[in-house]
Amino acid sequence: MTPHARLIAGSRLPEVGTTIFSVMSALAAEYGAVNLGQGFPDFDCDPRLLELALESMQKGLNQYAPMSGVAALREAVSGKIEATYGRRYDPNDEITITAGATQAIMTAILCAVHPGDEVIVIEPVYDSYVPSIALAGGMPVRVQMEMSDDGFHVPWDKVGAAVSSRTRMIAINSPHNPTGSLLDEQDLQALAKIVDGTRILVLSDEVYEHIVYDSRIHQSVSRHDVLASRAFVISSFGKTFHVTGWKIGYVAAPAELTAEFRKVHQFNVFAVNTPLQYALAKYLQEPATYAGLPAFYQRKRDLFRSGLANTRFRALVCDGTYFQCVDYSCLSSMPEAEFARWLTTQTGVAAIPLAPFYQGGKESRLLRFCFAKKDETLQAALERLASI
Repeated sequence: MTPHARLIAGSRLPEVGTTIFSVMSALAAEYGAVNLGQGFPDFDCDPRLLELALESMQKGLNQYAPMSGVAALREAVSGKIEATYGRRYDPNDEITITAGATQAIMTAILCAVHPGDEVIVIEPVYDSYVPSIALAGGMPVRVQMEMSDDGFHVPWDKVGAAVSSRTRMIAINSPHNPTGSLLDEQDLQALAKIVDGTRILVLSDEVYEHIVYDSRIHQSVSRHDVLASRAFVISSFGKTFHVTGWKIGYVAAPAELTAEFRKVHQFNVFAVNTPLQYALAKYLQEPATYAGLPAFYQRKRDLFRSGLANTRFRALVCDGTYFQCVDYSCLSSMPEAEFARWLTTQTGVAAIPLAPFYQGGKESRLLRFCFAKKDETLQAALERLASI
């Protein structure tokens, strides 16, 4: 063992390497592939939002924001949640602006999970959850989603069976990355039945809340009394307004939970980008800025799915998010990571394998494509996919 290796031998995250998103994006850049892997748009946001950001900077709003977030933005978020889901969160004591949803997830876990606590996660699970649990000294307990012809579903009987005296939190994500599935009202009722009367908290990752299709309604935990009373509800302006690089999100939670959240937040971030907060506060005054997202992305989803019909990939159900999962079993028996690499280097289209979203890398011959791209980007990818 080298001296440097000895220095890091006690790593808190010994099993964690570079994320699959970074790996596939780097591979796409190296081979000039169409990148439908990492989930970011290749088109610009509304110019009005940029104007507001520049205006804030030019007004000198460039110093530290309050730790909890700019008051005007917290008030705008509170108003948006109340108008959309019917629940009023106090902007002073129950809304916190964060440096993106990933920071919000980690902070919620760090403030609530103690060494030895268990956190139930639903696989396939976004890759930041489990490392955050490990850093808190907690233990992830995994329950796998089940797949049928109408998509992925959470088996709530198995979630209930996974609960123990050490269960501190259940983490959910809807609309769900990577599967594109949604939790419905019956799902929330099943979850509420599990946690009601217990000490179990809920972490609800709702970053794609405004990206749902076919007239479906996003069932936010904020709609449900039992769940909202014990939940950290997390969302992302980056996902909603096509500005993923801004890394600004928020957490809505009861005052008691928010107080604990802010104890950690003040030391791992303290303050979030000031001029962009003021810009978002003004931009949120018009609900049309996010009300049109379902139609905007549904057109892209339908365009992409229509093109996939001319390939040998089988498109799975996609009810929300801007991700489309496909089955490639008619094309190859290669493991997912190997096939994703082949697709990138030989066909020129980058995707994300689903295996890394499972402990041990469950192999299902599934890939995830991101269709938050310009039409010409999607068409270029579809032409290459059809050639296989």
